[in-house]
Amino acid sequence: MKKKSRCVAVVLAGGRGKRMGTTLAKQYLPIPDKPVLYYTMKVFEDSEVIDEVILVVGKGHIPYCRREIVEKYKFRKVTAIVEGGKERYHSVWQALRILERENMQKGYVFIHDGTRPFISEEILERAFREVCKSGACVVGMPVKDTIKVADEKGCIDITPKRSLVWQIQTPQVFSSDLIIPAYREVITKEKELLARGIQITDDAMVVENVCGCPIRLVEGSYDNIKITTPEDLEIAELFVAERTRIKKVKKIQRSG
Repeated sequence: MKKKSRCVAVVLAGGRGKRMGTTLAKQYLPIPDKPVLYYTMKVFEDSEVIDEVILVVGKGHIPYCRREIVEKYKFRKVTAIVEGGKERYHSVWQALRILERENMQKGYVFIHDGTRPFISEEILERAFREVCKSGACVVGMPVKDTIKVADEKGCIDITPKRSLVWQIQTPQVFSSDLIIPAYREVITKEKELLARGIQITDDAMVVENVCGCPIRLVEGSYDNIKITTPEDLEIAELFVAERTRIKKVKKIQRSG
């Protein structure tokens, strides 16, 4: 894969994990003996697509994350660790401000949830190929179940065509000259947007509300889960165990 443009991953690891029910933030929980965030960061560290990583962490977590994640596991692509904000889009903006100060005009930004540890190089490559063509894309997968949209009374209002409904994942990937100005405008007009009832829940919404440009969907993986609850952690442990088993089998086959 030929690659000339600068590619920066913004990894969001500032969640508190209330639904996990643990005192330790979910991104630092072990699966089984390494933290969730390790697996996420390892993919970006080894990736041929990503040049550098900006890590966004919770308030007061910079020393811990630098010591227990970046330095401990020798993640050399990390160029900055910053504290996040109140909402997700505030946290993303903290990272984008760094790129804005660096006057990053030509390149791509991969915005990814730190608690999605099963991102893969194949997904990153697919997203990179698409963003080079379209300037904006998000990773996701078609839903498996029929989806119902409820009305305010809790009754079924709409049944969208299943083939057109996707479950959105991360990374969400954008040309830097698109996402940085879009986020700057959203932050500037935040009060106005909130007054209009617009809740920004992902990065695609920022581009949708500011630019109105089309955003392409790129196939991710059903394994690319976000760890939010104890049940998710159990699934993640199974994924890690299976991948470890496969690596051992391949190693034996090569040695034999």
